Amino acid sequence: MPINVGVVGAGSWGTTVAALAAVNAPTVLWARRPELAAQINSEHINGDYLAAFPLPDQLRATSSLEEAVSTADVLVMAVPSHGYRDVAAEAAQYLRPWVPIVSLTKGLERASRKRMSEVTRDEMPGHPVAVLTGPNLAKEILSGQPAASVVAIDDLDIAAELQRIFGRPTFRVYTNGDVVGCEVGGVVKNVIAIAAGMAEGMGFGDNTRATIITRGLAEMTRLGIAMGGQASTFAGLAGIGDLIATCSSKQSRNNMVGFQLGEGKLIGEVLASMNMVAEGVKRSPSVLDLARRHGVEMPLTEQIVAVCHQGRAAREALTSLMQRTRKSEME
Repeated sequence: MPINVGVVGAGSWGTTVAALAAVNAPTVLWARRPELAAQINSEHINGDYLAAFPLPDQLRATSSLEEAVSTADVLVMAVPSHGYRDVAAEAAQYLRPWVPIVSLTKGLERASRKRMSEVTRDEMPGHPVAVLTGPNLAKEILSGQPAASVVAIDDLDIAAELQRIFGRPTFRVYTNGDVVGCEVGGVVKNVIAIAAGMAEGMGFGDNTRATIITRGLAEMTRLGIAMGGQASTFAGLAGIGDLIATCSSKQSRNNMVGFQLGEGKLIGEVLASMNMVAEGVKRSPSVLDLARRHGVEMPLTEQIVAVCHQGRAAREALTSLMQRTRKSEME
């Protein structure tokens, strides 16, 4: 008997994951706008986010949340963090018992500082919760370029089935039991990507980017371990892998926000020009709050918060980082 997959959220990554699953299992993608659902069904494209990429004929879309959720044996949540709880609460009323939930959202809830798996458990109690994360740029995956990801959950049987559902010949899915570490990596890398983009926007090159990635990894690892994650996770796809991709790619929204800030643009001007959410901007204060709550030093994150929320210029932020007191790399 086939396993039915419901995907909630038709942004670029939600659509991509739905396209991956649709080849292996009957899949329904929920789009908030009826006209987008109709376009996916009739033209097999998502013109809002992925217009140049054909979607599988097997993928079906709907603008009815009940339709997408009520028949799902696996439910995928691909909603931005600022709207995640509300959509999860609405979806919960249609969800059958014990259906596994897979979060694709790399963010924190602003008010509570909770990770998305924690928000999911709040609104959908009694359901196993997994996280799919890694160096996954939607357009490259849809075009069939080789890539890999991690599905994090502490249930090996569910993990193996999720591997099957999302895996493709060009998309390899690994398992990892460290949900906390995988989620922390997905949150912090967005913040560090802004710093990498800022450096490039100021005209700096590979040495600077490598320094930011490496010191960003140190911040990510310190916070992740303090929150209960495993150090080895940050040496894998959900840690350094995702960090490298996000800090290096022009497809990264967070990287491109940083690039424009490095060129001297104001944050309001940058955000007004975007049609997608840059999670690193919205969630950098939450990351810094968590760091302070756990007694973790995160100087790169501090400067991104200052630039994105306190009016500090990018060059001033860089100067502040370079003039910090001398210390051991291991501190």
